[in-house]
Amino acid sequence: MNMMSEIYSLEGKTEKEIELPACFSEPIRPDLIKRAVLSDESKLYQPKGAFPRAGLQTSAVYNGRKDDFGSLKNRGQAKLPREVGAKGQHGKVKRIPSAVKGRRAHPPKTQKILKEEMNKKEYKKALKSAIAATANIELVKARGHIFETRNLPIILDNSFEGLTKTKQVLSVFEKLTIIKDIEKAKNKTKTLSGTRHTRSKSRYIPKSILIIVKDGEVLKAARNLAGVDAIKTSELKVMNLAPGVHAGRLTVFSLNAIEELKKI
Repeated sequence: MNMMSEIYSLEGKTEKEIELPACFSEPIRPDLIKRAVLSDESKLYQPKGAFPRAGLQTSAVYNGRKDDFGSLKNRGQAKLPREVGAKGQHGKVKRIPSAVKGRRAHPPKTQKILKEEMNKKEYKKALKSAIAATANIELVKARGHIFETRNLPIILDNSFEGLTKTKQVLSVFEKLTIIKDIEKAKNKTKTLSGTRHTRSKSRYIPKSILIIVKDGEVLKAARNLAGVDAIKTSELKVMNLAPGVHAGRLTVFSLNAIEELKKI
């Protein structure tokens, strides 16, 4: 038997009840959710590698063999690849890893497989499981989210998708008694120390509310709130629902998004 849930207006008042899609009744599988999140995150990695000719663009040749012309044998020099100078003179050692500006011994290769693939049916089951976790009050509280509503998931009517101002979104969250979760994320935001801020992001912001809609202006209106992620149903991934592989994120759905979830 499928679960029932209330639909809220932008004023925070109950309008009606609907039957939730079957995915909200899916058994919660932390093992599958973890695999799916790691798979999603691995697809964000950027391949890196050295230039194939790095350290090898030199005239250095190895003349250490006994019978070679211009051999280094019996000259009191290390028999290593050396630059070819004027009139066959030997220059600096190049090309080998131990030489100045030589090639690296084992450089990173772009051919390395970084993605952690997952079977489609397994990923689909993990997605259903992560969606079901958003309706589990114990799991949502275990993630540290702050909310006063007694019923999960939180579903708003379709007028929510048309909000164009950030202050309008905040007003709705205040009436739903979940605004404290955003304030918590804002207060716990901190600047990263050392050189980390010059390489990737400059601040650490804890994850707060996830907004799932079919489409609309609210995607742009909510993106500047601390820790809040707004995403279309068609682009939903397990890592959005379970950041850090921990399921049970505080999530706000639109009615259109719930209709789209029935297709999963």
